[in-house]
Amino acid sequence: MLIATALVLMMTVPALALFYGGMTRSKSVLNMMMMSYVAAAIVGILYVAIGWSMGWAGDVDSGGTFFANPFDLFWLKDVGTENYVFVMFQMTFAIITCALISGAVADRMKFSAWLLFIPVWAVIVYFPLAHMVFSCTADSLICGRIGAQDYAGGTAVHINAGVAALVLVLLLGKRSGWPKDKMRPHNLTLTMLGAGLLWFGWYGFNVGSIVIVDQDITAEMGRTFANTTLATMAAILGWLVIERLVHGKATSLGAASGIVAGLVAITPAAGAVDIEGAVAIGAVAGAVCAWAVGLKFRLGYDDSLDVVGVHLVGGIIGTVLIGVFSTSDGAGGVDGLLYGGGLGSLGDQSLGVVVAVLYSGILTAVIALGVKYTIGLRLDEDDEVGGIDLAEHGESAYDLHQGSFSSGAGSTGVLAKSTVRTEEGAQA
Repeated sequence: MLIATALVLMMTVPALALFYGGMTRSKSVLNMMMMSYVAAAIVGILYVAIGWSMGWAGDVDSGGTFFANPFDLFWLKDVGTENYVFVMFQMTFAIITCALISGAVADRMKFSAWLLFIPVWAVIVYFPLAHMVFSCTADSLICGRIGAQDYAGGTAVHINAGVAALVLVLLLGKRSGWPKDKMRPHNLTLTMLGAGLLWFGWYGFNVGSIVIVDQDITAEMGRTFANTTLATMAAILGWLVIERLVHGKATSLGAASGIVAGLVAITPAAGAVDIEGAVAIGAVAGAVCAWAVGLKFRLGYDDSLDVVGVHLVGGIIGTVLIGVFSTSDGAGGVDGLLYGGGLGSLGDQSLGVVVAVLYSGILTAVIALGVKYTIGLRLDEDDEVGGIDLAEHGESAYDLHQGSFSSGAGSTGVLAKSTVRTEEGAQA
């Protein structure tokens, strides 16, 4: 569990920071990475103060429907040090959920607004949803009263972050020049590196989660490890096939995005399905998410780095398909539709999704509107055009004025030849 916890923390810093940072423009990369780093700092401390208590205070039979008492275990009062690793593990989930949202608001959200939004959102939205999913109490709403399965956070992490991202995007508005101007990823090497590190860290995410909830861990660890691996592989292929068919190219950015889509989709299902189900879920997620990222162009919402198309859509796919592919041999002991279980599990999974979407969407809107009408959400247009790194942090990621570069060589040549997102909406 120490290793799993360290791996999940690595998923935010540096893996997500690199993944998102490479996808932004060069004038925004430092701000993008800073949003992940400060999320870790703020949410981590806040989680120890009240987040653990909101999620885990109470007992198995009476832990609260939406959240537990924030002050029962305030600053880990009466929590033995032997449980600190478990606390830190859950803390890393809170951190990455908040950090995931940042990709949707790249280039244009005020850093001060982010610093205010994150702690309020964590307390009001994430900590309660984590209780509904992870606390394993009979009263907790999603995995207790409803009876949905979610082993590592399809609802509490990915659907939650994806819905919050969509709400923020709608309230922020479009980036200056979008979609007419091509917003090119400035360094796909960073993105590919970040995607690889996310895949590596995700074994802590999924396998660590199954260790916590299952006593016969040897068999379930193997199942979860294999499912995580195979679903990701299938998602890469699913994404690239759709890219190739629709846009004529199979791209590195598509492969990196397929990795994340597969990992997102298998997250809730990691302990519930067999390897055939894992491959099916991964392939469906890769293909559907590759299509879904283009919806922002059709519907007109500027989700900068496709948080909605990957995390919201992928999270819904993985959570709902548990009701189709789960087996009684899995940790939950529930047969899905394809294994003779009828529609019961599919109904539970779908209801869990609806609860997560409504809870996150409504409360995120309230919080974001509060920030918007107090300190403001959006950067000034001149600062946005000039670059958020310089405007908000007084820094530039690349000092390209030191020395000279010949045409097509060095940093400028690499940046000029970066693969771009097409205006039509898929990743190319």
